[in-house]
Amino acid sequence: MLDYDVKYLKFKTYLSTYCPHCHNSFNVKQKDHDIIKFNAKFKGKDMDLHLSPYLDVFEVESTVPIEKDETLEDLICPNCKKSIVDVNQPCQECGSHTAQVIISAYSKLIPFYICLKYGCEWHGLSKADERHIKLKIPRQEMPEQDQKLRVQNFQEVPYGLTTELALLEAGRCLQCKNPKCVDGCPVNIDIPEFIRLITEEKFDEAAKKIRERNILPAVCGRVCPQEDQCEGVCVLGIRDNPVAIGNLERFVADYERKMDLIKVPSIKKIPNKRVAVVGSGPGGLTCAADLTLLGYSVTIFEALHQAGGVLVYGIPEFRLPKAIVEAEIEYLKAMGCKVELNHIIGNIYSVDELLENFDAIYIGVGAGLPMFMNIEGENLSNVFSANEYLTRINLMKAYRFPEYDTPKPIGNKVAVIGGGNVAMDCARTSLRCGASEVTIIYRRSRKELPAREEEVVHAEQEGIMFKLLTNPIKYIGNDANWVKGVECVSMTLGEPDESGRRRPIPLEGSNFIYDCDMVIVAIGNGPNPIIFNTAPDLERNKWGNIIVNPDTMETTKEFVYAGGDIVTGAATVIEAMGAGRIAANSIHKKLSGKTKKA
Repeated sequence: MLDYDVKYLKFKTYLSTYCPHCHNSFNVKQKDHDIIKFNAKFKGKDMDLHLSPYLDVFEVESTVPIEKDETLEDLICPNCKKSIVDVNQPCQECGSHTAQVIISAYSKLIPFYICLKYGCEWHGLSKADERHIKLKIPRQEMPEQDQKLRVQNFQEVPYGLTTELALLEAGRCLQCKNPKCVDGCPVNIDIPEFIRLITEEKFDEAAKKIRERNILPAVCGRVCPQEDQCEGVCVLGIRDNPVAIGNLERFVADYERKMDLIKVPSIKKIPNKRVAVVGSGPGGLTCAADLTLLGYSVTIFEALHQAGGVLVYGIPEFRLPKAIVEAEIEYLKAMGCKVELNHIIGNIYSVDELLENFDAIYIGVGAGLPMFMNIEGENLSNVFSANEYLTRINLMKAYRFPEYDTPKPIGNKVAVIGGGNVAMDCARTSLRCGASEVTIIYRRSRKELPAREEEVVHAEQEGIMFKLLTNPIKYIGNDANWVKGVECVSMTLGEPDESGRRRPIPLEGSNFIYDCDMVIVAIGNGPNPIIFNTAPDLERNKWGNIIVNPDTMETTKEFVYAGGDIVTGAATVIEAMGAGRIAANSIHKKLSGKTKKA
C-alpha cells in the first residue's frame, strides 16, 4: 500500500494523468470539478469510467453498474484506443490485473498502477519512484508558540504535529530493509513499523508498538536527542533532512493519552521475587517497568516528594509538561509497581539493609551533586547551581509563587555559565521569570555547544544572548556580598582534546567585566555521595561514578546493579533507559531458577 504517497500528492495538487502509449492526458475539466475519464470493458460491454483526480478507483461513476469484487476486463485510452492493462504488474493486494497510467510529479513522468477489481484500493509505484517522491516531501516541522508570547509563560513551546502533518512526515520514511535507526535507538524501538502504522492511520497501534520497548514515549518524543541517535543515522538524512522520528513518537503517544487508549497489560506475578529500584528517573522507571512486566514485585525508592527524577526537577515545564510525566508514572503504578517517596537510600536504609528484603537492587540515582569551577566569589548571594535553581523552579513550583510556597530567584541581568541543555533550560527559565537580559557564557564556539540544536535555536529566538569563547575566572560582589559582575577572559581554540572538541586556551590580557545580578552555574554534575556512605564496597572510578559490567550493568557487589548518570556521568534520558533495560534483563537472568540468595 502506498497511500501516503498518494495523500501527499493529494495535498499538493490534483494528479496530472497520461496514457502510457500516446501520452495524452486523461484529465477532463467539468463545471464543478475535474475527473479522469477512461473507456472500459466490463462483462463484454463497452462503458465509460470516471475516476476522481486522485485516482480513487470507481469513486465517481461508471455508465454500467459494477458490484464489489467484480473486475474490469479492460481499461482503454479514449484518445488512442489502446489498452492500458499491464499483465506483468499484478495488484500486490489481491493479485488482479492492473492498468498502467503515467502521473506527473515534480516534473517527472512516473508509472502508476491501478487495480481493476472494484473495492481494492491498491495503488502501485515502483520502489525507485516511491523513493523519488518521498525524497521530495519536505520535513514537516511542528507548529510552535510565537516567540514573543512564549517568554511570558511556561506553557509547552511546540504544539506537536497535526494529523495531516504526521501523515506527511510518516510518508517520508523509506521503510529500509536494514533500518539503521533501530540500532541508533538505545532501547531499539521498531521505528519503521510504528511509522508504517502511522501511514495507515493506525495511531493507537503505533503507540502500542513503541510501548513494547519504551514506557515513556511522550517523554522521549520531547527530550531525547534524536538528531544524535535514531535520526542521526536515518538513511534519508544522507540526501535530505532525516525523518522526524521524535516528533512522530510524540504524536502517537499524545494521541494515545488524549484519546484515553492506554491499556494496562495483564501480568502474571512470580511469587517471592522482589526487586528494589533506587531512584525514579528514566533509567529506574524503565528497569522497574521491565521487571514488573516479567512478574517481579518491584518497589521504587525515591528521595524526593515526587517521582520522576530529572524529568520533574530538572527539565522545565515548557519543554516537558509535568502532567505527562505523572501520566507515565501512573501507568507504571497501575501495572503493580510500588513507589515509595521521601526515601533517601543511604540514610533511611543502607544498600545491605535493602538486600535483606529484596533479591536484587538497581541503583539509578542520577548525578545530583552540582559542580562548580572553584573560583573566587562562588559563595556570593545570587550565585546558584543549575540543580538548585531548576529544582526550585520545576519541582517546587517557584514559577507559580505565591500559589506555591517557594519564591523564585530574582535576577534582572542573568549570566548562565555553560553550553549544554541544562544551561539552555536555565537561561530560558530566567527569561520567563522576569529577567530583562540573559547571557550564556561558554568557553568554546557555537559549533562546540553540547546542547541540542533545537534548544539553542529556541534560546536564540527568545532573545538569549551568547558570549562565546569566554570563560569566567572570578565573581565580583557588592558591599552586601551579592553578586554584581563576572570577570571573564576571552578564549581561542587549540588542538582537539580527549572529547574530540578543540581545547579552549585563554588569551592573555583579554580580561573584562560582565555586569550581572544573578549567576547560574550549569557546567555539569557529579554523583551524590549519600548512598555510598553506607555502601563502601561499591567500587567507583576516579570521578566517583559506580563501576559496572557494561554487558549486565552489575556492580562489584553481587545482586546490585546500576545505570544512568550514576555510572556514565551526565548523559541522556534514552541512554539511561537503555541501561535500565539491560539491567532488568540481567536481573531476570540472575534470579531465574534461584529461590533466594546464599
